[in-house]
Amino acid sequence: MTPKKNNQGFEEEIDNEDLNKTKAEATENQAEEEEEIVLQSATKGVQSTMDFDWDSVSTKNGTNYAAAERKELESAYDKTLSTIVENQVVDGVVIAKNSREVVVSVGYKSEGIVPMNEFRYNPDLKIGDKVEVYVENQEDKNGSLVLSHKKARALRSWDRVNEALEKDEIIKGYIKCRTKGGMIVDVFGIEAFLPGSQIDVKPIRDYDIYVGKTMEFKVVKINHEYKNVVVSHKALIEAELEQQKKDIISKLEKGQILEGTVKNITSYGVFIDLGGVDGLIHITDLSWGRVSHPEEVVHLDQKLQVVILDFDDEKKRIALGLKQLTPHPWDALDANLKVGDKVKGKVVVMADYGAFVEIAPGVEGLIHVSEMSWSQHLRSAQEFLKVGDEVEAQILTLDREERKMSLGMKQLKPDPWANIEEKYKIDSKHTAKVRNFTNFGVFVEIEEGVDGLIHISDLSWTKKIKHPSEFCAIGDEIEVVVLDIDKENRRLSLGHKQLEENPWDTFETIFNVDSIHDGTVVSIFDKGAIIALPYGVEGFATPRHLVKEDGTSCKVDEKLQFKVLEFSKAAKRIILSHTRVWEDVKKGDAPKKEKTTKERSSKQPKISLEKTTLGDIADLAKLKDSLDGQE
Repeated sequence: MTPKKNNQGFEEEIDNEDLNKTKAEATENQAEEEEEIVLQSATKGVQSTMDFDWDSVSTKNGTNYAAAERKELESAYDKTLSTIVENQVVDGVVIAKNSREVVVSVGYKSEGIVPMNEFRYNPDLKIGDKVEVYVENQEDKNGSLVLSHKKARALRSWDRVNEALEKDEIIKGYIKCRTKGGMIVDVFGIEAFLPGSQIDVKPIRDYDIYVGKTMEFKVVKINHEYKNVVVSHKALIEAELEQQKKDIISKLEKGQILEGTVKNITSYGVFIDLGGVDGLIHITDLSWGRVSHPEEVVHLDQKLQVVILDFDDEKKRIALGLKQLTPHPWDALDANLKVGDKVKGKVVVMADYGAFVEIAPGVEGLIHVSEMSWSQHLRSAQEFLKVGDEVEAQILTLDREERKMSLGMKQLKPDPWANIEEKYKIDSKHTAKVRNFTNFGVFVEIEEGVDGLIHISDLSWTKKIKHPSEFCAIGDEIEVVVLDIDKENRRLSLGHKQLEENPWDTFETIFNVDSIHDGTVVSIFDKGAIIALPYGVEGFATPRHLVKEDGTSCKVDEKLQFKVLEFSKAAKRIILSHTRVWEDVKKGDAPKKEKTTKERSSKQPKISLEKTTLGDIADLAKLKDSLDGQE
């Protein structure tokens, strides 16, 4: 409260709030008075300006303008302003920019503002650069010109992309994101495809490092139907690389040693970047030893010293070598190593014909399948060895100039043919295994490396065998007798029937001429029939000797009596006749004293009729002795 005297001289307490309110009202009244004065003054000025005759008078340094000169000046002034039409694309100039906006002048009375993100494809944008913009509105609520660079690019982009392809122009693009097989690139506002193989001349392992980058490209393909655009960055640098390749290749020489970087690894070799040109190290030129895959020797981005083996100027191909920079292992091979020495090694490669054994890094020898075993049977090397096996072998041949070596395994075992006469004497009996058949006999193996042949005629005394498979099977074990030894050709002549005595000596006394025997018709053919006789022997009867008493002919499996017409011990042949049996009875010429086989066998031990055995031979021998005693 502030004390104050009234008109009567008394002091009153006046509230500060009332005092402030009074001061504010006074100030407001004063401002209204001043504003009214200014408005009156402005009205008078405007009125006086409106009343002034501008057409009749102009001043130029105090001098009046003529009407014609005034029109000329107005025309020149109008030319300084651009005529702007909405919804059109015009060219502008960047006059200012910050991190968010770009100010573009198109020559109009006001400038336009464009968002900075519409220029993200061009990070090098600077003041003074010309850009194209689309006029959306001549004036917004703030009186500014409304422009869009993105829409301008979209309207002109397709024409510009086609023009860039036709003129082989270099354009800029902004890599937006990854996609399957490549990247999506913003080019003139169009989303173009950048294949992964077209990013760079070398394989790209990390695509993500390119996202968000602005790079230069060439348009390589346009699909007008689907509005697809394919661009390439690799095409820009290939032209430069081609020239670099020519320069590099022109300076190359065979035997030259260069440094390179492993660029790519394949199953057949390694590609080396020699600084603008690529060379290939074939898998066989990586190491003197065996290499299954190049990754065993090198890895990506590894720097290597390589030697030029060959190159092709036209095809730009360069053959490189890595192993050639190290001494050949054959040159370091022990000079004292000679034929007959024993060596140890590891099987590195298998083939049907043999195995390659590495006895030292890069030094290999071949063990042929025939040198793996003393056996003469054709086999595959895989039956004896496999990759990775450690083997001991003997050097059979050694050629240091040709860098070749042959080895043998069987030589480390005793040769079974060295003392063959002592081990397998003639007439000695052995057990053999059936290995193979031929039309003329059976090949058997008595032991590994000792083979023999049983001729088909030495299989059985009595049976007529057309093919050995009728007598035995492959893999069967069979008893044999050594008949002959051919040491030079490493063959034994063997027999099976020789295990038994020759029954034809006994048959000669049993099946003598004119004797009658029981027989069974086994088979009938055009020239006659085969007749099974006792003791496992067979005879033959012609068709005219097969006629029975009733005029019919004998049938298969029919049991009848047959008369011996001819017996040949040397040819093992018995000729029979059934017809003579009943004809002799009719004539009364049948021998009275001759006994049939049935009558003879009643006084002798029974013998199997199917197959002659050792027991059969013994019985036949006894039978012969008995007959000789009776005579």
